[in-house]
Amino acid sequence: MFSRILSYLQLAAAYIRLNLNAHLEYRGAFVTEVVAMILNNIVWVAFWGFFFTRFPVLRGWTVQDVITLWAMTAASFGLAHAIYGNAWHLTRLIVQGQLDVWMLYPRTLLSHLLLGQMNATSWGDLLFGYGAYVFFVKPDIVHFILFTGLTVSAAALFVGFSVLTGSLSFYLGNSEGLTQQWRNAMITFSTYPASLFEGWVKLLLYTLIPAGFVTYLPIEALRKLSLMHTLLAVAGSIVVLLVGVGVFYHGLRRYSSGNLMNMRG
Repeated sequence: MFSRILSYLQLAAAYIRLNLNAHLEYRGAFVTEVVAMILNNIVWVAFWGFFFTRFPVLRGWTVQDVITLWAMTAASFGLAHAIYGNAWHLTRLIVQGQLDVWMLYPRTLLSHLLLGQMNATSWGDLLFGYGAYVFFVKPDIVHFILFTGLTVSAAALFVGFSVLTGSLSFYLGNSEGLTQQWRNAMITFSTYPASLFEGWVKLLLYTLIPAGFVTYLPIEALRKLSLMHTLLAVAGSIVVLLVGVGVFYHGLRRYSSGNLMNMRG
């Protein structure tokens, strides 16, 4: 088991190096996309900063809690799609029959497929997330280590959710519109305090739109240094990831080749 994990980490490291070098061939465009995403996130944090100057507490949440929330969401989303960029483009790859080339690789299809592309703007999210947490929240070493671990957990959730929603195209054909709306809902709910939602909406945050594993459990784990909230957040992320992988391989039986000639170096 350890050797398999080590082998996978080596594969991921190789893909990250290759993809990053490819983006750096157009260094100006890459830096522009990263900076633009950082500025976009700063605008939203500034909005919440102004909001809390008028209302210091929002249903028990302070401005530091909301900044932590934004940092967690941005860092985990950025980590997920900076490394597994093809998760975001899965719908298009399925609809256009572009999975053929990935089926030729010796390892499992999904490993190569997800690692095969890097999303440049996601680096902006990742850098903003850690920068905002360190600069504004000023955590001690224990909180920073826990934040890092929870970021990895939430990133796994985002990868699983992207795979799950993208795999709808196996069953519905071109479901790009539905997939995009579902993902937008996930991102939107992940950037608002969970205390704002009650009743059936709160139920949705742990089922169809599993933003509760980003917006509530990790934040509570950091606020209280709670082992229980940490374990629940990790467990929820693992479940979403496993469901996404399971739906992908089940849907793969319906896949129709695009008969495309393609080559990857």
